[in-house]
Amino acid sequence: MAAIHLTKETFKQEVLESGIPVLVDFWAPWCGPCQMVLPIIEELGNELTDVKICKVNVDEQPELAREYRVMSIPTLMVFENGEMVKREMGAKPKNELLAMLGK
Repeated sequence: MAAIHLTKETFKQEVLESGIPVLVDFWAPWCGPCQMVLPIIEELGNELTDVKICKVNVDEQPELAREYRVMSIPTLMVFENGEMVKREMGAKPKNELLAMLGK
């Protein structure tokens, strides 16, 4: 499954109520490091079946960025059972994103 684009209307259902871990990438189209991570996020979305891979465009969803105190992008968060359990900032290689997910 490709990475899921989240909005403030879908965040609760897709992330907080998910029965499996969720990696959320807070990003923007004008952000260079975000563009470096984007293909990896899409790749993980297509490869992994036991986790959800999601993206939040901070320009389109400023309320979510504020709620989760996203001060720089990309910001990557892992949610389990409705709680944020890991948070990293900056572009990360695939192996570090997999490590965030316990892979």
